[in-house]
Amino acid sequence: MKQKELEQIKAKPVEELRGLVVEYRDRLWSLKSDLASGKVKNVKEIKKVKKGIARFLTLINQHGTPLGNGQSKSDDKK
Repeated sequence: MKQKELEQIKAKPVEELRGLVVEYRDRLWSLKSDLASGKVKNVKEIKKVKKGIARFLTLINQHGTPLGNGQSKSDDKK
């Protein structure tokens, strides 16, 4: 990912980042299913999508929401 793209992503609000995580997870699921059926030619795309998900979740955590799903850790203990 280029530096300009990274700066643009850092400027996005948390809700938009969560939407990107969902999109990338859907893309990863389809790539994995295509890989299993032998349709994927570019296996590096799976690695790029995984890194994108990790990058988005890291930015979400840096914004102050510890979990990527909008819940705090205290909500899990109830």
